[in-house]
Amino acid sequence: MTTQSKPFFIYVRKSTDESDRQVLSIQAQLFELHEYAKREGLTVLKVFEESRTAKSPGRPQFNLMLAEIEKGKAQGILSCYGAEIN
Repeated sequence: MTTQSKPFFIYVRKSTDESDRQVLSIQAQLFELHEYAKREGLTVLKVFEESRTAKSPGRPQFNLMLAEIEKGKAQGILSCYGAEIN
């Protein structure tokens, strides 16, 4: 599948207090997502990275990314959930 439309953002996150529950490190997520984008012919415009405890409310980078999507800068988000690419 190749898309000639707007690019995608990559969003990676690693909780600082769930290291035993999260399968992929941020570096591993980035590698997998860039490989997926390359394989599918997708353009990545920007990477948003978050590393924070789940105990603190809010995800500033995620919210910033959504605001950029609402402005029409990207058509979607590539992100990992566990060991799966979504």
